[in-house]
Order: sequence, then structure tokens, then C-alpha cells
Amino acid sequence: MTTHLAIDDNLINEALALGQFKSKEDTVVTALREFINRRKQMEITSLFGQFDPDQNYDYKQGRNA
Repeated sequence: MTTHLAIDDNLINEALALGQFKSKEDTVVTALREFINRRKQMEITSLFGQFDPDQNYDYKQGRNA
């Protein structure tokens, strides 16, 4: 899907250089993926402390597998 965006040249060029990308498209796609992943992580961290831990869970058992 082709989309035309007006993006600040200084911003895209800085991201292109920092990420060592080959194209502006790669830069934008990677930035969007990182943005989405970061937001999903923030959703998960908002759940911390909202669930009671399982008293019978043995975390060491999984290490031996």
C-alpha cells in the first residue's frame, strides 16, 4: 500500500543515519514497529500488581526443562 506522508526532512534523515537504514521506507516501517511494540509493553506493565500470585508456582522447575 502506497502512502504519501509529509515528514520533516531533518527528522527522517537523523533517524535514517542513527538506524543505519538503506531507505526512508525502512526507517519509517521500523519506527512504526518500535512504536507499536513500546505501546504494547506499556499496556502489559499497567497490569503489574493487579493479579494475585499463584502460591504453588515453582519458578525453578521451569529452569530444569
